Amino acid sequence: MEDDIEEIRRRKLEQLQQQQYSAQAQASQNEQARAEFEAKKQSILRQILTTEARERLNTLKMTKPELVANVEVQLISLAQGGRINQKIDDAKLKALLLQLQPKKHEMQIRRV
Repeated sequence: MEDDIEEIRRRKLEQLQQQQYSAQAQASQNEQARAEFEAKKQSILRQILTTEARERLNTLKMTKPELVANVEVQLISLAQGGRINQKIDDAKLKALLLQLQPKKHEMQIRRV
């Protein structure tokens, strides 16, 4: 009886170790795929943006990461579709960012 309990414990421990190993392997693969995707994205952005425009995006990423992610996706899709013929400079990027920013609603409070 005691040997059976020890055998069950040993099997359970082996099973847990194998699950942990496979979870770590999966996490490693996901991290590697994410790194490859980021490298490809940066490579494409280097081809279509000037240095100043890339610096502006990197600075803006600290405060508005969602906006920058959307802009990067749109720029990459335009480049892959062949719709960008020349590098985008800082002024063009500023204009694009202004168009894509959500409009702010002004609130007025009236005191009676």
